[in-house]
Amino acid sequence: MLSLKRFSVIVITGIIAVSALSAQAKEKEMTVEESYLQESIQLMIIRETARAESREQKIIALEYIKDAIDHGNTNDEIRQTLEYLSREGRMTVSRENGRVTNNFPDVRRQAAKYLGQMGTEEAQKSLMEIMRFENEPMVLQEAVKSLGDIGINNNNETVAHIAWIARKFDNTNPDNLLAIATIDAFEKLAKKNDGLKSPEAIQILARISEGNYVTPVRERARQLLADLRAYGDN
Repeated sequence: MLSLKRFSVIVITGIIAVSALSAQAKEKEMTVEESYLQESIQLMIIRETARAESREQKIIALEYIKDAIDHGNTNDEIRQTLEYLSREGRMTVSRENGRVTNNFPDVRRQAAKYLGQMGTEEAQKSLMEIMRFENEPMVLQEAVKSLGDIGINNNNETVAHIAWIARKFDNTNPDNLLAIATIDAFEKLAKKNDGLKSPEAIQILARISEGNYVTPVRERARQLLADLRAYGDN
């Protein structure tokens, strides 16, 4: 694992290098080489911070990632780092005296959110992988929302993954927030794909509309079922 001393040296070195490049940029436009170097340093800092042991450092990595995405950086190394963070405590488990020491659902939740903001097909695949191994509703809710935001539904894969998760919780522990995330995601996917040609989507919406959920959630499900019929009339 990355020692605190080594991590500090990496961050300080990166900050100095980025600052130097920023100063140069004030005097002249950055060359392609300088721009590449700056991005490489930023990615290195993100990667190393995400792989530090503490939750606090992982939160800092997520802040760096948000800034990078906000500035239009969708480099696949960022997606890989988000995928790494989304596995913490689930697929990648650290233990001390038999106790899991890296179970950070809030980190995984933010990772799922930023994958949605990347908006790429690779990010979509990472989100579907999250849904196969995650069990925290708060993380799954964010993954479902992100899949809706991306809007890709090749061969109804996305709808199938969302419907599977919604059905799983509907059978065991109905969750209003996950149900509303499912409805919202289906609505966005329908708008981006000229409707939903999936019996699974209709079935889970029908279950939500009659299930053990608060009235506004059931009504939203019924409304979306009605709206989906309109696509078939076009």
